[in-house]
Amino acid sequence: MLRLERGSAPLWLRALLPIAAVLITFLLVSLAIWAAGANPLDVFYEMLIKPLSKRTSRLEILVQATPLILTGVAVTYAFAAGYYNIGAEGQLYAGALMGALVGPKLTSVPAFFAIIVMLLAGFLGGVLWALIPALLKVRLKVDEVVTTLLLNSVIVFFISALLNGVWRDPISGWPRSPAIAESAQFPSIISRSRVHLGFILAVLALLSLWWVLKRTRFGLELRASGLGKEAARFMGVPVAKTMLTAALISGGIAGLAGVSEVAGVHYYLIDGLSPGYGYTGIIVATFGGLQALGVAIAGLFLALVDTGALSASRALGIPAYLGDIVQATLLIVTLAVLLLNRYRIVRSKPMRKAP
Repeated sequence: MLRLERGSAPLWLRALLPIAAVLITFLLVSLAIWAAGANPLDVFYEMLIKPLSKRTSRLEILVQATPLILTGVAVTYAFAAGYYNIGAEGQLYAGALMGALVGPKLTSVPAFFAIIVMLLAGFLGGVLWALIPALLKVRLKVDEVVTTLLLNSVIVFFISALLNGVWRDPISGWPRSPAIAESAQFPSIISRSRVHLGFILAVLALLSLWWVLKRTRFGLELRASGLGKEAARFMGVPVAKTMLTAALISGGIAGLAGVSEVAGVHYYLIDGLSPGYGYTGIIVATFGGLQALGVAIAGLFLALVDTGALSASRALGIPAYLGDIVQATLLIVTLAVLLLNRYRIVRSKPMRKAP
């Protein structure tokens, strides 16, 4: 007779869990597709296979993956330390805001230095927006899930007030910030595409995540703090300092995702700059198992889902928000499936009957 027993799951099972999460997700999403009056196989073909057959679609996946990977890396740093940063969306907007503030003033600055200034501004914006909830957590033990989540709405409404107020274009009436200087715009890294310098930035963020978690003392302290704060303190880990540092790094990288959208895609700040990249970053980090390689795969996969959902909507007439359904379902299923990491399947011996 088989039963679940608390303990570390075997390696082969842990490797299969993400695949199981994807299969269960698409099985559940198939029900929604049938309800919409479409064939799930046709939809999954349009969503997952067809975008990979065209150069423009493949490159667009890289564009979509850039903010997802950056926010996924940002959330991973925080979650790995046991700091549950739900504010990557707000920190992304803070980085975008800082980029929109300094970008128009860089007209006479050489491109190399202008881009560095933009990156520093975006990182600083994210750090500053992450600082308040981080200090409340380590000093006053205020729940960071609540504070980081609420601050998302604060900055989104603040930016909306700016765009519909002092930044509103006086001629067209369009709610957008002044355009950043041409020298501050991220260059394209692939000809005839929208793939920009931000994608290289995302790759570097992934490499830094791998190196920090696997090769540094700080990474060991991060993981120790995330696994158990009391045990980490007993080992001599400065848990409060570690969590604060992780929170600020997380905010800074999320800020880079924001400035990347301003400098690499739009060239000014607009309402709805992010369709929820910060929240999707939570899915990327969770589905990626808080590992650099997993975050890369999850970011590219969800970018494929986003790109493919629009293609499937046009081709088959299904709702365009199917990609959102896939992402939300994947998060719930992944969280449920990852609980199996803490259990193993054992065979229990049958009880002998008393003579």
